[in-house]
Amino acid sequence: MAQSSGFGGALYEGLTIGQKRAVTAWLFLALPIVFYALVRFYPTAQAFWLSLTNWNLLTAPGFIGLANYQRMMVDPVFWQVMGNTLLYLALGLPLSLGLAFLIAYHLDRVRVGHAVIRALYFIPHITTAVAIAWVWRWFYQPVPVGLFNEVLTVVGLPQQPFLRSTTQALPAVLVPAIWSLLGFQIVIFLAGLRAIPQSYYEAAAIDGAGSWQILREITLPQLMPTLVFLCVLTTIGLLRIFDIVYAMTGGGRAAPGGPLNSTKPLVLYIYESAFSSFEMGFAAAQTVVLFLILLAITMIQLKVSKK
Repeated sequence: MAQSSGFGGALYEGLTIGQKRAVTAWLFLALPIVFYALVRFYPTAQAFWLSLTNWNLLTAPGFIGLANYQRMMVDPVFWQVMGNTLLYLALGLPLSLGLAFLIAYHLDRVRVGHAVIRALYFIPHITTAVAIAWVWRWFYQPVPVGLFNEVLTVVGLPQQPFLRSTTQALPAVLVPAIWSLLGFQIVIFLAGLRAIPQSYYEAAAIDGAGSWQILREITLPQLMPTLVFLCVLTTIGLLRIFDIVYAMTGGGRAAPGGPLNSTKPLVLYIYESAFSSFEMGFAAAQTVVLFLILLAITMIQLKVSKK
């Protein structure tokens, strides 16, 4: 042991300063790397393996190759929920980020009660998704219970089915999802706006630049890292949407996912495949597809942001 320790010490002493720094850095990184290998990387690799098997939780997994992926390609429900998931993203990403930036841009100019208003906007983000879902579900009910239909009848407009409609259910679910995201997005946008040096705005004012030109030439370019960060996080959140959909469309005799699966996202279909049908291999295959979609969209966003 003494010889081994002496040999290791002599080897370390023979390193250059740069090599010693690298060894020290890797020693500090060893524990996080082991943690991520066990908690992140191993389950991911296990999911890839399970996607090639037939497993019902009761028997040992049996290798079936790409059968789960072949089944997925001809499954109409899978393509429907995939379309729903991409629609959540296509509608939710620009609407949520645009609304959050608009609020943050004007809130940044508020000097009286700024902290209170910011806290009020942030409350929905820290509220549980189930509570949000049940409140908004109550809003969408017919009269005399639902608030929205009550307002429509007061102004002389017909009641709307909302969650009971195949065309209105998905936007109705998306609205509270966007509402719950706004608080976090506003706070991040405010931090990005506060990080822009005031000297840029002062120089633009001296040059006679207008408000729109300042927004286009200074504010938005300087906010690009913040915008990319929020794009990635919001994309991941919308593609993994589950709890609000499950709570708003399930319960009683109604199956989660809205009428005719009109609001069912991919994560909810994965959940049903795994824990209702006990088709763990098929659920793992869908998880792999979702992972690849998330990876591809994130890489595209990062590449576009660099340009």
